[in-house]
Amino acid sequence: MTLRNTLLRYAFAPALLLLAQQVTASDKIAAPPTSTKVCADDADWSDPSAPLRVYGNTWYVGTCGIGALLVTSPQGHILIDGATSQAGAQILANIRSLGFRPEDVRAILSTHEHSDHAGGLAGLQRATGAPVLARAPAVETLKRGASDRSDPQLLELTPFPAVANVKSIADDEIVAVGPLALQAIATPGHTAGGTSWTWRSCEGDDCRQIVYADSLTAISDDTYRFSDDDAHPGYLAAFRETLARVDALPCDILITPHPSASGLWSRIGPGANQPLADTGACRAYAQKATARLDKRLADEAAAPADKSAP
Repeated sequence: MTLRNTLLRYAFAPALLLLAQQVTASDKIAAPPTSTKVCADDADWSDPSAPLRVYGNTWYVGTCGIGALLVTSPQGHILIDGATSQAGAQILANIRSLGFRPEDVRAILSTHEHSDHAGGLAGLQRATGAPVLARAPAVETLKRGASDRSDPQLLELTPFPAVANVKSIADDEIVAVGPLALQAIATPGHTAGGTSWTWRSCEGDDCRQIVYADSLTAISDDTYRFSDDDAHPGYLAAFRETLARVDALPCDILITPHPSASGLWSRIGPGANQPLADTGACRAYAQKATARLDKRLADEAAAPADKSAP
């Protein structure tokens, strides 16, 4: 079975499609507040944004600089990411301003274990009572609030509030809440625990495959080398597999944890001037990341390794 066929089997399994089609724009509990603010691509991580409908029952509740999504149903909601520790209160306020209750969030999903996306998780968990779900490589980092040498950026990272209730999920696990069904896609590379998420949201009979694709940038501190397979066995190969996986995803609407990475503010909100949907967006996102990784490896090859580095 090819990679694309495998992903299609996950994303379009008949049972999941039926569940997704039960949740449409007819869920009229909420209407986005009126706002004329246009978020800038270079916005600060905690710069507040009004909540916005992305499509159907999928809402943007993050900040101008860092993404967080709420996927809603009458049986409970799923929240993805927590942004910074300062932004947690903004996310809760955005959820409430849409007419939803934080207490109705049944699961909080994580993309990757850095302070700009995980900093708000502990506070959001306390407010909602929901568990945080993450792939195994991220679980201990989220519980500690600090990374280890498995993270390419370790020496440049700041700690974040430790998360009390973190549950490990499988690399391709489907998280279901009532009619909602969101599937994890293992995407290690930017971090070891990197995870993307995909699901279908509908407006009437018009259903779209949404992909919240994790960060794919090959950046690190000054001592980490992606090409050093002795120090990090299998990491580069896993990163390559991630890029191929994202390239092959069924993808109508792409969103990323850093909104500017997918041009989100040109596609939703008062400054929108581009189409929301683009079936080639995931492929383009992966191909740009592949070019960046290739450039990074070329730079490493051109510079001798510091054998005294930790």
